[in-house]
Amino acid sequence: MTTASSYPPGLAASGAAALDRSDSDVVLIVDDVPDNLAVLHDALDESGYTVLVAMHGEAALQRAAQALPDIVLLDAMMPGMDGFEVARRLKASPATAHIPIIFMTGLTETEHLVAALEAGGVDYVTKPIKPREVMARMGVHLGAARKARQDASQAREARNALDAFGYASITVRAVDGRIVWQTPLARELLQGYFGEASPWAPELVQAWLRRHVLAENAAELLAHALAEPPRLAVEQGARRLTFRLHQQAGDSEGGGDWLIVMREVSDAKIIESMSLSFKLTAREAEVLYWVVKGKINRDIGDILGASPATVKKHLERVFAKLGVETRTAAAAMAMNRIRQLHPQFEG
Repeated sequence: MTTASSYPPGLAASGAAALDRSDSDVVLIVDDVPDNLAVLHDALDESGYTVLVAMHGEAALQRAAQALPDIVLLDAMMPGMDGFEVARRLKASPATAHIPIIFMTGLTETEHLVAALEAGGVDYVTKPIKPREVMARMGVHLGAARKARQDASQAREARNALDAFGYASITVRAVDGRIVWQTPLARELLQGYFGEASPWAPELVQAWLRRHVLAENAAELLAHALAEPPRLAVEQGARRLTFRLHQQAGDSEGGGDWLIVMREVSDAKIIESMSLSFKLTAREAEVLYWVVKGKINRDIGDILGASPATVKKHLERVFAKLGVETRTAAAAMAMNRIRQLHPQFEG
């Protein structure tokens, strides 16, 4: 058990890792009155908590950022930066936004209590402080915060595993399309397919997500695995990026946050297989590939940067080598061979 009126040795240099959290929760008390600090400090220390203190707003923000306490007990009324502003800044920072804040206030008017909650507080206690009441309130919120950290850790492990197996993942807020989280591979793929990096999911992805999760009962259906929405696919030449709804990552308010799994499939190997199987040139194999995909000569020309007449000439040579007379017959022959060599191919 560690007790500190400022930082334990080495904390300023090494951050939160310097605190041993294995046996106790870390509590940051913020109050400009030494007597209030002393009463709470001693009571929490005797109960086995690791205690940090701050006597003004700037010190509170610094200690919270470096130590990442498990909970903050925050005086509402302090000179200079008051507790409401401290709470707003803590909640505005991604590093400290998850930390539950309990306000300590001598103000009992409804508007002050509402202001405390609106600033980011999860609860409040009134002065004079009763340590037992404070610890009872803390116990409730520490339990919830502990579960949230455990869920977040499990989610990170799942996302890292997806990345390791060639999948990329993003978490998107359904109501406004903001990307809450993304893996490095996901960021790279989104830039490659949609252009510059953005804090928002591509409009195509946003529309697809809203269509399936904001519809009535969609979240319930997904939760019970009764139905999986159709996947979204974006093609770029012979490469294809697919999006699949994996699970809800946040609460359901406004549609919730959703973990979306992305995977890129390149059909370059399929084109190479057709070239070898039918003794086609690389360009002839590409033309045949797009015939299998149902494209007409004009579209194939646009994709390959060639005129429809050139595509027609390539296709005539493909017919001759395959011993067929129509594009339908050529596509059927190619598809049979692809399914033999690449069972996973999605035609």
